[in-house]
This record gives sequence, structure tokens and C-alpha cells, in this order.
Amino acid sequence: MSGSLNWTAHHAAAGCDFFRERIRDPDAIHTLDDLRKLPLTTKEELREAYPFGWTCVALDQVVRIHASSGTTGRRIVASYTLKDLADWADMFARCYEFAGVTPADRVQITPGYGLWTAGIGFQAGVERLGAMSVPTGPGNLDLQFEMMLDFSSTVICATSSFGLLMAEEAAKRGLTDRLALRVAILGSERWGDAMRQRIEELLQVETFDIYGFTELYGPGTGIDCGRHEGIHYWDDYYVVEVIDPVSGRVLPAGEEGELVVTSLRKEAQPLVRYRTHDISRVFPEPCGCGSKYPRIARLTGRSDDMFKVRGVQVYPAMVDTALGRIEGTGSEYQVLLTREEGRDRMLVRVEVESATAKEVGERLRAALGVRPDVEVVPVGTLPRTDRKTKRVFDERV
Repeated sequence: MSGSLNWTAHHAAAGCDFFRERIRDPDAIHTLDDLRKLPLTTKEELREAYPFGWTCVALDQVVRIHASSGTTGRRIVASYTLKDLADWADMFARCYEFAGVTPADRVQITPGYGLWTAGIGFQAGVERLGAMSVPTGPGNLDLQFEMMLDFSSTVICATSSFGLLMAEEAAKRGLTDRLALRVAILGSERWGDAMRQRIEELLQVETFDIYGFTELYGPGTGIDCGRHEGIHYWDDYYVVEVIDPVSGRVLPAGEEGELVVTSLRKEAQPLVRYRTHDISRVFPEPCGCGSKYPRIARLTGRSDDMFKVRGVQVYPAMVDTALGRIEGTGSEYQVLLTREEGRDRMLVRVEVESATAKEVGERLRAALGVRPDVEVVPVGTLPRTDRKTKRVFDERV
């Protein structure tokens, strides 16, 4: 790691003013302790560097660009050299191998192509592995099932929301037993155990939670193994720190906080102590699967999606986790925040099979520290989507 950290420090500082101002003495960066002396990099700073302010190679070496969705502000542009793309494909192929995918598999890729990193990232990994790719792209359930049946797709790649939609629709159409699917690789958004269980039961597959984000190549930079006890991340390509999201203090292994990443090989756009906003923790012990790669816990939320109700801090993941522990509830919910007569009101609308609103309300109050109103609806009532599901609607002025 020492040589890779030092290379990244020198490459970043020499490549652009953005990092030159942050890394005054790259010769001094060899260890994690050295790294922690450098300032954190924020998403807002990357936005301000639009479009190529943090690209550290000559633009004639950039062979592809991607970009974030821009839903929370100006897009963040990701640029890649040929080596960056090769490294990304290697990491993605490793993800497939961890999920038990082999060259004999047929992998249906439903995430979108274009500026978004997902679709083409999944495809590059399939091709590097040597399996067959079936690039259907998002939406169009009729097409998805036609391809699954005609090409005997054995692996499906999707957002977790679209995975749920396809699982429910396959069951509704009576297709489950006709499908050859055995693995579903899902990501792009946090999804909990309740959704995992429902998808696995309806599609009769084993699900794997894939990790990644645009600023760090894209998806494919980590995945859970067959033990499903955390997400393995590729520490030969990047290092992870965990910080207190308020103070920025580095936390010891095992404590939950915000993930901070530093790349070790990226040429076009290295990352140096980048705040991901993802909330997780690093497992101090190795995984029982025997892999040498370390693990983070499955994400429990984001430090930037917290909202306050009557002075109490609430993360959407807290709602998800609490609902997942109530027998008779489904995986889907919505949170509606309003203000009535100067007082915050929190309504949780949740799909249930047998639980009562009173039971759900009491369990949520105990978990959140604030009492919400609860509306129970039948399973399948709330919207399904082929992209990320919006769960929190804050209508307070």
C-alpha cells in the first residue's frame, strides 16, 4: 500500500491544481497515518471542478467520460484512461466471481447505459469474465421476460428496486418456474434484508449486493460473498477510512461512520480522502469465506439523507431496519413529512401482509425515538420503478 499511496499523492499533486493545493508534500505520504494529515475532499468541491478540474492527465489520454445524475446539483464528471477502464473491468469481473458467476453464465444487464456508469460497467465485467451479456437496459418488462426465456438468462443485474419489480411481476405472470435465473446482482441504492428476502423468495435466486459510485469508477468496487456477512472491497485498488460525519475524526475499525476512500491506481481522476456520505463500518476480522479482501458492512444509510422530526434525527435506513423486524410487513414504505399548525408530522405508509398500524407504530416509535402516524396498505400498492425508489417526501416549508 505504501508505494501505491505515494504514487497517488505524487500523481494527483502533479496532475492538477485541484490536488496540488491539498497535497503540499507528496513525498511525505506513505501510510494511512500520513494520509490522514491531508484534508477531506467533498462532493461539492468535485462539482465546482466541473468538467475537468480534477482530471490529472492530458485530455488526449481520456478515452471516456461518465457523469452522475445531477439530481442534487451540477453533475460530477468522471473521466477514464484506457488503464482505468481495464482496472474497472478487472474489478467487476472479480465481483461476478464472488457471486459465483462463471463463463458459462448468461448475464442480463438491466441498468441504464449512457452517461450513467452502471450498464456499461456491468457489461465490461461480463466480457472480461468471458460470460454472455444480454444488454436489455432498463424498463420494458415484456422485453425483460422475453429475453430471460429466449436466452435462458441465468444472472440478472439491476437496481434493487427493479429487482423487486421483476420478482413480483414474474410471480404474477406465473413465470418463476420457467426462468433459468439463479443469481441476482443488485445495487445502486441501499436495500435491506426484507427486500432481499422477498426478491429471493419470488425469483428463486441468490442475491448479491454490489457496491460502487461514479466518482470511484462506478459499480463493481465491492460485493458480498456467499456468506452475505458484509461487502468485500478491493483494497488493492482503494483504501477505506471511517470518520465521524460531524467532526471528521477517524474512527477505529468496527465503529460505524462515514466511509472515506482514497484510490491507489486511478490515472485520470484519483480520489484523495473522498467523503462518500455512505454510512457503514469496517469489519476488523477476516470473513469466514477465506477471502483476503476486507469487508465493510452493508450500508445503513447516508450522512446526507438524515432528516429531523421534532428535533429527533432520523435516517431512512432506521425505518427500513425497524420494519424488517416486524413480522407481517413488506419491504416497501414511504415517509411523508409535513408541518401542521407549526408541528412536524411524520406519516409512514407501509405495505403489510398481516401487521396492524398500531403494532407498526409502536415498533417505529421505539426504534426512531419519535412517534409517527402509520398507514398500512396491501403489498404491491406503493410504486415500483426500474430506477432508484424515492422513499422520503419532505413537504415542510
